[in-house]
Order: sequence, then structure tokens, then C-alpha cells
Amino acid sequence: MSNTYHHGDLRRALLVAAEAELAEKGTERFTLRACAKRAGVSHAAPAHHFGDVEGLLSALAADGFRRFAEMASERLQACADASPPKRLNVLGVGYVDFARANPALFKLMFASDIPDFDDKELRSAAEASFSQLAAAVGDATGTDPLASHDGQLRVATMWSMVHGLSHLILARRMRFLNERDETELQADIAAIISAVALVR
Repeated sequence: MSNTYHHGDLRRALLVAAEAELAEKGTERFTLRACAKRAGVSHAAPAHHFGDVEGLLSALAADGFRRFAEMASERLQACADASPPKRLNVLGVGYVDFARANPALFKLMFASDIPDFDDKELRSAAEASFSQLAAAVGDATGTDPLASHDGQLRVATMWSMVHGLSHLILARRMRFLNERDETELQADIAAIISAVALVR
């Protein structure tokens, strides 16, 4: 193991290497040894810090949810004076933007059965991210969205819509959107979210 790393630095270096490996090879060919080689540390370092592949990818997924929450907070702060429905729309666009910028990480967070969501760190990060969405829906509707069946459906609708849109864009299934330049695409994403959200 390289002695140039402090404990926290090594953990971060391994997470960065893991994300690069994931983007390049997917979960199918992901190995601890390859992560160690990419990070320039001994092959035993990932196992020492994370245990196994599940442990490392669970930590990476938790890191993804924290980064997602930071992005969401920054965007909401930037539009603090906007109306609650507008802020919800901004949050939805941010969701899609995060997926587009981090497709492999997004897939790990939401479409992989490898991360252990019973892991305390991952569960806490995921729940904090979900709470941002629920709070934005609550602000837009003026109610506690998780306190009633109707409110829960509003949260589920918003989440399902931005999540499905993200996957369709990543899969390039909406060919007409594929033809847009970035400015047009951003406007279209915002319009789609505004048109189908259950809050006006």
C-alpha cells in the first residue's frame, strides 16, 4: 500500500477509482483488484477498507446519494425566492441532470441489486435524498406529503416521472430529444416535468 495516503485520503482515492471502474466496466466486470490498481495501492487495500465488492459499491452508492443531495441543495438555494412549484421543477431538472452526468453511478444507486441498502451509511444517505424530494412536494402542495395517501401518491408520481425520464434519456429512447442541443434539451426537460407533475 502506498504510504503517501492518509486513511481518509485512501478511502476517497478508492471511491474515485471505483467510480471510474464502474463507468468503464459496469458491475459485471468490476473487481477490487482493478480498483486497487487504478488507485495505485496494494490489492489488499479495498478489502481492508470496504470488505468486499458489495461493501465498496455500497459505499460508492452512499457517496452518490450525498453528492446528489448536495447538488439538490445548491440548486434549491439558487432559486430560494422562486415559487414552491418552480423550486420543485428545478429539483426535478436537477435529478435528470445528475443522471445524465453520472449514468453509471445513477444506475448503481437505483437499478442495481449489489448495494446493501441495509447498510447504515447507505440507508441514511438515500433517505436524506428522498426527504429533499418529499419536502419539495410538500412545499408545493402546502401539506405534509407523507402524512396522507394522496400526498404519498404525489411524491411517488413526481419521483417516478423524473426517474423514468432520466432512464429514457440515458437509453436514448426518445429520439426527438436526442436531436436537441443542450439549451433546447434543458428547456424541454423542464417543460416535461412541469406538464406532468401533480403540482401546479
